[in-house]
Amino acid sequence: MTNAFLRTLPGLGGDAGPGVGDNSGMTPQRRAILPDRVGFAERDGVRLAYEVFGRGEPTVLLLPSWQIIGSQFWKLQVGFLSRHYRVVTYDGRGSGASGRPRGPAAYSNSECAADILAVLDATGTEAAVLVSLSCGAPWAVMVAADHPERVQGIVAISPSCGFEVADPGRDRHPWDVRVDGQEGWATYNKFYWLDGDFDSFRRFFFGRMCSTPHSSKQYEDFLTWSAATDPAVLVDATAGRLGLDGALCPPLEQFCRRVRCPVVTVHGSDDRIRPLAIATRLAELTGGSLILAEGADHALPAREPVMINRLIREVVDAVHPTVRHETWVRAAQRRRRVLFLSSPIGLGHAQRDVAIAAELRREHPDIEITWLAEHPVTAVLENHGERIHPASGALATESAHIESEGGEHDLNAFAAIRRMDEIMVNNFMVFSELVQSEHFDLVVGDEAWDVDHFLHENPELKRFPFAWMTDFVGWLPMPDADDRERRLTADLNAEMLEHRARFGAVRDRSIFVGSPDDVVSDPFGPGLPAIRSWVESNYDFAGYVTGFDPAELPDPAEVRSRWGCGPDERLCIVTVGGSGVGQHLLRRVLDAVPAVRRRVPDLRFLVVAGPRIDPASLPQRAGARVTGFVPDLYRDLAACDMAVVQGGLTTCMELTAARKPFVYVPLGHHFEQNIHVRHRLDRYRAGRCLPYQQAADPDLLADALIAAQSVAPAYRPVETDGARRAAALLADLL
Repeated sequence: MTNAFLRTLPGLGGDAGPGVGDNSGMTPQRRAILPDRVGFAERDGVRLAYEVFGRGEPTVLLLPSWQIIGSQFWKLQVGFLSRHYRVVTYDGRGSGASGRPRGPAAYSNSECAADILAVLDATGTEAAVLVSLSCGAPWAVMVAADHPERVQGIVAISPSCGFEVADPGRDRHPWDVRVDGQEGWATYNKFYWLDGDFDSFRRFFFGRMCSTPHSSKQYEDFLTWSAATDPAVLVDATAGRLGLDGALCPPLEQFCRRVRCPVVTVHGSDDRIRPLAIATRLAELTGGSLILAEGADHALPAREPVMINRLIREVVDAVHPTVRHETWVRAAQRRRRVLFLSSPIGLGHAQRDVAIAAELRREHPDIEITWLAEHPVTAVLENHGERIHPASGALATESAHIESEGGEHDLNAFAAIRRMDEIMVNNFMVFSELVQSEHFDLVVGDEAWDVDHFLHENPELKRFPFAWMTDFVGWLPMPDADDRERRLTADLNAEMLEHRARFGAVRDRSIFVGSPDDVVSDPFGPGLPAIRSWVESNYDFAGYVTGFDPAELPDPAEVRSRWGCGPDERLCIVTVGGSGVGQHLLRRVLDAVPAVRRRVPDLRFLVVAGPRIDPASLPQRAGARVTGFVPDLYRDLAACDMAVVQGGLTTCMELTAARKPFVYVPLGHHFEQNIHVRHRLDRYRAGRCLPYQQAADPDLLADALIAAQSVAPAYRPVETDGARRAAALLADLL
């Protein structure tokens, strides 16, 4: 091709369609970052809703696309870009929170291009780098041609322009003529939208748009966002873009030749919406560059967010260079450094990771361990004097997201993690930039799902030994799950298995925190291998990591006295871990305290709210004391007479190791607590499982507590050397 540079990004795709969707929308809690400013630009009576993130220069303007969706499709870019630049997004006319004028003339390319200038003016932006997806490319080109002082560069992703380029699949189905077809591109028809089944068209279109394997989440998002689309507005917008029904559509070629700013186009080789020839032509006419994403589809910002984020930054930095101040240390003089990533969903990961880190220091006294972590993990780390990297401040909160997903002692953990994609991309980009700018001899990820997933999706970014740790393997549907959840869990497992088979070198070590018998024997899904046999072939086993040595526990009488428990009284500790999801269980137990104490007057209760529940928000009961976060709670659990806990693995195993009677109440629809943890506790013959419906009845809860404390535990012994064994496996990588 002339005047165009072609770069190929290999290994992004395959050949499979998406799964089916749900109607899960976006909430403020699920966003990685909230805007610093929101408002409306108004032009000729049409209001354009915009959001501004970050401050300073340069500005990146993320353009709208076809009116079938609003600006939400940039959700995986905003968090990352706004840490470096000022970012502006807006809903295009006819979509989202913006106005919906009528008539094709209101949606011509000229009108949509003029909206860009209106938003720039309303947000006080003198010039910006314009980033477009699909239909937004012509608008960016027109503004750059007519107002070159306002556009510093263009990134055109999967461009859809009005060039005379053959597209056989679409060309044989006219858009503005009634046709008999009821499927495929025949549904891309204004009469079908107005009189037919518009939802069927949306399912077809976004199925084509999200054609890369394992793209069900992206497909669901687009279906959800487009559910509010008015077919009549979409007809006007499409006619305006095509220059029909009185709308003017001047040839784009004349604008392309007048563009003087840098232009970079990127297009997937498996784009089933628009052919590669369009991007090629755009690059040729503007003298720009073309990047071919081999195997990728049309929805590049959604399906390949890491690649797109890095590309946008590369372009912005090229057109707006900044002074960099960096320090380079000669390799022979570098300290050996370990970066520890500990999942913030609960506190158990932090407790065991601190113990493993201590053992690792014993084997390698010269190493420096740094943590990339967020609250509530940081509360545990600070209590132990660990060093938290400043980059941790840029992490989006996973705990708040999980809490926002919960109901009354109910949390569909699989769905919650799956809907955390915006936060996970943001946090992976924080990690990726950190390991690019600083040297680490080892990265340890304890259930750092974002890092493990996106390293497998972008294996070229791995520049360090990487160890993965987890205490469960396999996303499993709950017994009452519908067919959709069963398909989606199996699909996610299949993607993980494919990652591991193709990119085994991404993990230098996979460590299971437990023993082979702790792994469930269920299959990963229909036609997929059994989980236990696969884990035995792909993991090393450290045994369980309690995070403490039972021989070093304090005197129980001293602990009990500290909480006001007399020598003739018994102590029941109630705790729900590090998240705020368990507050309903705490209330139910407090409601049952009077009934229990009528039957067992010498039983006192210590209710531990944890780091994310305000103790003052809980009711007061005679014989019960409510407290906040208690560091190293295992010391107190070892001194109690019994406990009531939520069902997380760490607390249950701490009680098992201390041989204490306990009742655990798993969160509803939490597959890990109800399947993986339950399996392990059954193997240890530990604890008494109580459904929440029974825990909500004070008398039934009282019966369960009394029954649990009346039987002496006969648990299997818990390993005491798990931290040492895990550290030894990590030390080999140093």
